[in-house]
Amino acid sequence: MNIVVLVKQVPDSGAERTLSRTDHTLDRAGAELVLDEINERAAEEALRLKETADAHITVVSMGPDSALDAIRKVLAMGADRGIHICDDRLHGADLLTTAKVLAAAVRTVADVDLVLAGDAATDGGASAVPAVVADLLALPQVTHVRQLDVDAGRVRALRETENGQATLDAPLPALVSVTEKINEPRYPSFKGIMAAKKKPVDTVGLDDLLPDADGFLVSRTRVVEAVPRPPRAAGTRITDDGSAGRQLAAYLIAQKLV
Repeated sequence: MNIVVLVKQVPDSGAERTLSRTDHTLDRAGAELVLDEINERAAEEALRLKETADAHITVVSMGPDSALDAIRKVLAMGADRGIHICDDRLHGADLLTTAKVLAAAVRTVADVDLVLAGDAATDGGASAVPAVVADLLALPQVTHVRQLDVDAGRVRALRETENGQATLDAPLPALVSVTEKINEPRYPSFKGIMAAKKKPVDTVGLDDLLPDADGFLVSRTRVVEAVPRPPRAAGTRITDDGSAGRQLAAYLIAQKLV
């Protein structure tokens, strides 16, 4: 079985994040970057499948030079090979461009049986890239999965959303995006970290994946201005002298909240 795992390097959600003054995109030079946790869970699911079947795992990530660290971490967990999409022209790529480039990278892997991804990146939260990649590759898409079984050339998954649960079944090849409930990812061992340094990682650019990319539209929107959020203004304090209820009601009416 050939498995592809899509991963992304994102700013640490616990650290301060700032925007570039030039184009208002994330200032990666000043951010603490980590492998997105949801991608670790997608990688863990691939590794669990590898433990029960003969499988080869390829890790694909799009990003600057630093994104190689995210690939190496998944290789240290136990994946076999990496593909690093690195091209300055992809800076600020929107959702559709990202999906097109990732889909093109998946096409370079021979006989793919399963594509795994996280359901939503923590820095964007659009929860749409996996579905668009599946559409571009003409694969069945099984999204928001919290439990996955692969057997006899099919995937069977428990899909969970805020509206309920459903059990889905699809033939391979297919694309599956997972939620944070699917598993607990393993920590890379020292042996795995050392082995990852010797595992192959192919670095490709936009021209390698999309030879007709002249004039490629990287983003269909741009941020023209960004300003810091203004500080919160002081609230209105009501002292209960017997008329607090009436004062509160009057305030809510004035704010057109009731």
